[in-house]
Amino acid sequence: MAVPLAFFALFFAWPVASIVGRGLKTDTGWQFGRIGEVVARPDIADVLWFTTWQALASTALTLLIALPGAYAFARFEFPGKQLLRAVVTVPFVLPTVVVGTAFLALVGRGGLTDELWGVRLDTTVWAILLAHVFFNYAVVVRTVGGLWAQLDPRQEEAARVLGAGRFAAWRRVTLPALAPAVAAAGLMVFLFTFSSFGVVLILGGPSYATLEVEVYRQTAQLLDLPTAAVLTLVQFAAVGAILGIHAWTVRRRETALRLVDPSGTAHRPRGFAQRALLGGVLVTVALLIVLPLGVLVERSFDAPGGYGLGFYRALQDAGATGTFLVPPLEAVWNSLRYALAATAIALLIGGLAAAALTRRAGRFVRGFDALLMLPLGVSAVTVGFGFLITLDEPPFDLRTSWILVPLAQALVGVPFVVRTMLPVLRAVDDRLREAAAVLGASPWRAWREVDLPLVRRALLIAAGFAFAVSLGEFGATVFIARPDQPTLPVAVARLLGRAGELNYGQAMALSTILMLVCAVSLLVLERLRPDKTSGEF
Repeated sequence: MAVPLAFFALFFAWPVASIVGRGLKTDTGWQFGRIGEVVARPDIADVLWFTTWQALASTALTLLIALPGAYAFARFEFPGKQLLRAVVTVPFVLPTVVVGTAFLALVGRGGLTDELWGVRLDTTVWAILLAHVFFNYAVVVRTVGGLWAQLDPRQEEAARVLGAGRFAAWRRVTLPALAPAVAAAGLMVFLFTFSSFGVVLILGGPSYATLEVEVYRQTAQLLDLPTAAVLTLVQFAAVGAILGIHAWTVRRRETALRLVDPSGTAHRPRGFAQRALLGGVLVTVALLIVLPLGVLVERSFDAPGGYGLGFYRALQDAGATGTFLVPPLEAVWNSLRYALAATAIALLIGGLAAAALTRRAGRFVRGFDALLMLPLGVSAVTVGFGFLITLDEPPFDLRTSWILVPLAQALVGVPFVVRTMLPVLRAVDDRLREAAAVLGASPWRAWREVDLPLVRRALLIAAGFAFAVSLGEFGATVFIARPDQPTLPVAVARLLGRAGELNYGQAMALSTILMLVCAVSLLVLERLRPDKTSGEF
């Protein structure tokens, strides 16, 4: 645990504490009375209430819609499965401002639903909830589906032979085994929606605001750093309480599982019910995922002179809009370079943390588990500002170094690595490790020959998540990325922030490139499957 603890202390706790300190400490001392004053304000109470209930509603809706997809991807074989798995992950890397704009085109004034049925959902909570499902569908599909694919289906079949019905067998055998993965996916979805920023800012209008939106408004628009610091503390305390409850209860849901090679658990849909389920999943993906992405692609080709590549050609010229010091197309290489470095860091830190959590128990370890998830629920605006004011002096003067961006991105990638690998690692029977030790294997060799074959698939899924998250991270990166080295999300936001059809078209073109880069990267990871074996691990 030493390396992950040092990493989080230096690159998370220190920057956040520095920002809070600047907001609450004055020349006359600490102003803790400010906390009660801010929390008691009616407008802040409304923000806290909306932030909480919309996160709960978004999480429940996402699990309801995505769990059938997790089952379909885990248990069914169908044409285009690998491509579709990559497609459903693409929304996870898109900047929230881009997705908000796409949903406005679908459900806003003059959008698709307005033209066809006269229905508008913009400035309503339904637009926010649907956009959150769009973002987090892949979290449930890949986190729960990754473990579901490795569960031995013969355990459920044995229950049915002994007289249990299909639903009873699933409820008593499969559901308890999936509970840790479902809880992990639900936790990640809740944290992301609890700290939602771009989606609420664009689709909610002036009527709705989360804590993250209010922190941004108090900091950037009202210059009220004390209020922003209090809201950061409130957000921190709420997320910490949620993570503490999760860490306390998760052990009660974990059991040793029989894990098998996932390549042998999937099959063609059999019977009407399975075909109908797969059809429903495909229709859901088409309407909820593919349609908004299609809007972005269509707009990227809709140039002033007709459909063509005009916006893409403009990306090669830094002076086309006067927005960048370098051609916007260079942001592609910057994003890939940063994402690869951030993925390596996240796998190292997250892998060590997950291994430590499988070996130890107790209050300290539960607190450590909660600590790893905090970056998902703490304002990225706070983290970005914190990096600027803390990592600018020796011995940690990193403001001019390119590694600063991957470090910030890895903070968000580590929780995904831990939550993806942990259910599988904890499901490994300890007796296998003990047998290896009795036969003379060192701890390293036992991990390499016992744990690694089982966790290899989860490791690839975790790498895909970390890479995707790094590609799309915006909140912290926008503050620390150098002007001559923008990432794709930063470049898209800069273009959207400037008026003009050319800027907007280039933003859509860059977003399309970002989607393609993500899809290709995830397809490559899908191809890097472990070698198939004839029996169980």
